[in-house]
Amino acid sequence: MNTKFEPNFAVPPGETLAETLETLGMTQAELAGRMGRPLKTINEIVAGKAMITADTALQLEKVLGVPASFWTNHERLYRDALARRRETSQLEQQLDWLGAMPVKELVRVGWIAPGAGPVGQLRAVLSFFGVAGVEEWRALWESPEAAFRQTRAYVASPGATAAWLRKGEIEGQKIDCAAFDPGLFTEALRQVRGFTSKGPAEFVPALRERCARAGVAVVFVPPLTGVRAYGVTRWLHGAKALIQMSLRGKTDDHLWFTFFHESGHVLKHGKRAVFVEQGEEETAVRDPREVEADAFAQEWLIPSSDYERFCANGDLSVAAIRRFADRIGLVPGIVAGRLQHDRRIPFSRANQLKRRFDFGN
Repeated sequence: MNTKFEPNFAVPPGETLAETLETLGMTQAELAGRMGRPLKTINEIVAGKAMITADTALQLEKVLGVPASFWTNHERLYRDALARRRETSQLEQQLDWLGAMPVKELVRVGWIAPGAGPVGQLRAVLSFFGVAGVEEWRALWESPEAAFRQTRAYVASPGATAAWLRKGEIEGQKIDCAAFDPGLFTEALRQVRGFTSKGPAEFVPALRERCARAGVAVVFVPPLTGVRAYGVTRWLHGAKALIQMSLRGKTDDHLWFTFFHESGHVLKHGKRAVFVEQGEEETAVRDPREVEADAFAQEWLIPSSDYERFCANGDLSVAAIRRFADRIGLVPGIVAGRLQHDRRIPFSRANQLKRRFDFGN
């Protein structure tokens, strides 16, 4: 068992000092004289009102023969226990907040460990988010200045979406990246386009490695229940961008369009902005930067000149889509998805050309 003992009681070191004096037959006044300290100081230490400092511990070692480390450790453990008791009392007043968090799902997917009781579970959730308390969480995720708060995908299910975003941040921090270089990232995109025919076992490590060399961490984080985001672009710091994808949709056309869309944000838009994508069909009014990122992804995947010539031929059959995709070095599922999106073919046609993915980080 991997357990941690956290006593719910706190024994002040002054009690131990009083017992030691009694065993030795020494009065507090005698101890004060031997240490050269005021009697009031010794009284306050015994009563738990004054701390045993490192200097005091060394004096007690000389006078009583008890190692200084014993006294300093005892004092530290006592103060830690008092602090934990105060924290527990504060957390007990904040347990209602857990109702807004997908706690059971976070435990089920292994993002947090089961807590020992409600307070323990609250501690686990706060530790996952890397914040000291509920108010700190709200300041980071719910304040009017919080970047995520402005997105419709976040508003739909703030607790679940915040947890999904936080998991992406954690995974992104683990990826060792060079400083961001737009030229290297553009070159990486040229290479990545050729990965569309590969399966996840091949393209995930290759994609991550190429992008990391250019200063972009790429992570795949399965969506929690209620998360409506396809992907997110943000900067972990000034020299490291993060592209996080959820595999919502789970087909190759969604995955690759999302990746190149997020890449457009990295190259074209500011480092302070955060873009959480939830799909064009779910957004009434689109940010012009989203439209620009769409155009970026469309052009990288299927150059507009090639696309318009293909559509002008009039033959948009499954066989024709396969031939066109092969000619431009792309998998046919991405072409089918583009044609469906543009209403060139119905959404019921050519779905057999798409590949489905289902994998985690």
